Amino acid sequence: MVFSTIIFLFRFLPITLALYYLAPPRLKNTVLFLCSLVFYCWGEVKYFPVMLALILINYVSGLGLEHAQRRAEQTGRPCKGARLAWLLFALAGSLSMLFYFKYANFVIRTINSLAGLSLPTIQGIGTLPLGISFYTFQTLSYSIDVYRGEVKAEHNIIDFGAYVVMFPQLIAGPIVKYRDISHQLHVYEHRYTLAQLEQGATLFIFGLSKKVLLADTIGALWTDIIGVAGDATVTFVGLERASTPLVWLGILAYSLQLYFDFSGYSMMGIGMGKLLGFDFPANFNYPYISASITEFWRRWHMTLSGWFREYVYIPLGGNRKGFKRQIFNLFVVWALTGIWHGANWNFVCWGLYYFVLLCIEKLFLLKYLKKGKVWPHIYTLFLVVVGWAMFVGNDPGVQFGLLFRRLFIPTGGVSPVYFLRNYGVLLVVSVICCTPLIEKLWNALAKRTVTRLLTLAFLLVMSVAYVVGSTNSPFLYFNF
Repeated sequence: MVFSTIIFLFRFLPITLALYYLAPPRLKNTVLFLCSLVFYCWGEVKYFPVMLALILINYVSGLGLEHAQRRAEQTGRPCKGARLAWLLFALAGSLSMLFYFKYANFVIRTINSLAGLSLPTIQGIGTLPLGISFYTFQTLSYSIDVYRGEVKAEHNIIDFGAYVVMFPQLIAGPIVKYRDISHQLHVYEHRYTLAQLEQGATLFIFGLSKKVLLADTIGALWTDIIGVAGDATVTFVGLERASTPLVWLGILAYSLQLYFDFSGYSMMGIGMGKLLGFDFPANFNYPYISASITEFWRRWHMTLSGWFREYVYIPLGGNRKGFKRQIFNLFVVWALTGIWHGANWNFVCWGLYYFVLLCIEKLFLLKYLKKGKVWPHIYTLFLVVVGWAMFVGNDPGVQFGLLFRRLFIPTGGVSPVYFLRNYGVLLVVSVICCTPLIEKLWNALAKRTVTRLLTLAFLLVMSVAYVVGSTNSPFLYFNF
């Protein structure tokens, strides 16, 4: 189920919120858990055992870690081995399922290609289980934090299940650590305030607007170039006939689409979290105004960057063990970041591309970027857009090699003039919405109740109209 659909907006969400608000305080987590399971199983009920297994593995692991620690305190004997065994149980159980569904066939195909073998791929693995990359990281953070002693093990399996499968952040993040919401999860009386509900509704409407009014509309420009997978009735240019300027325009449109799509979904998730009484961490902070690649990754998908920093980079030694070790740690983090995004070599290249850029900045470039004013922003945007070309290089209708030849070898073909005429105003509006100017405008409108409500009502009506009239509103991170 996707947030920007009629069935979610007019059936699932209002029914879920009504049941949640009407439920007695002690049953709110139960309602949230059951409704989230319905959301997860909608159209993907075959993967319900995967979700259930991950919940049970990490729940039992948490209890095992707590029991081992308590027994060590009672007997005075060290429990490091038992606690490590429970942690490895959680890691192996969670990561093995992620590997099986997301990477097993990729590894088999790679072995076949390198070794000239013809090993059969695993049949029956089609689409990925909904949000498996996100909730796997969430459950792992819980088990690791219990192992470290940073949180107490959860004894109520319903409460733990509600944390894992909570629908607002299930399919698109932000990646929420258990310690971020453990307190709120156990507040039964007065979990939310009217101010929090208003803020949640506002964030949800803005997120929906970013998704359907900006991401889907500007994404149509990229679709006009590469076409729609499996739809031969749609007229499109094709990369083979597109000129170099048109391909650059298309990649720019894709970059805007990806930002508004993902940040819009994250904003909707954070807004729905507030409607339920939870404060999720922010996931985006105007990444396209960055003046370095280092700054970009402090602003883009912040919860993923934070997860890798806390659970991979720092445990490996971070920058505490010399520069060579720091470079190695960065290599591991960015190789994993690329692989996390998808089981294909273009994602691996994308991750290593950022590893190289970040190393260059750490070696010498960052100090010069900090002194510049305009050129650091141009430098960053150019490299980020090139990175998104790698990112999209495996999509249907896109040939990785052809795409980069068109980008960097001047080639004639279909001119961008027609597309600029059709999408020019939308491109300008989208670029403005990537900056804090739009937030300043909203802050001015929000000072008066009338202008605030009229703005929200206008955005909601327009968004719903676009949802009703849309035949295709995919989420680009849906299968991550």
